[in-house]
Amino acid sequence: MSASCTAITVSSGQAKASVSQLAHQSSTGQTILITKNGWALAQRVPAGKPHRRRIGLMRGKLLVPDDFSAPLPDDPLDAFEGAF
Repeated sequence: MSASCTAITVSSGQAKASVSQLAHQSSTGQTILITKNGWALAQRVPAGKPHRRRIGLMRGKLLVPDDFSAPLPDDPLDAFEGAF
């Protein structure tokens, strides 16, 4: 494996042999470039931090019609069920 200022470059064979070590390095913020015959094959980048979803973010912005739960008319229902 060789290190550069922006990414670690490894051959596909080296990557296969040391996948757990490369996963650890990637989890610490290091980018891994996997090559085959000198050509870039894949790039493993650190996963971003998970975003927390805020509950109620769209409250008041969506409108549910009063007849939302009403049965569908026959034409659209037949189209969904493939009766045409």
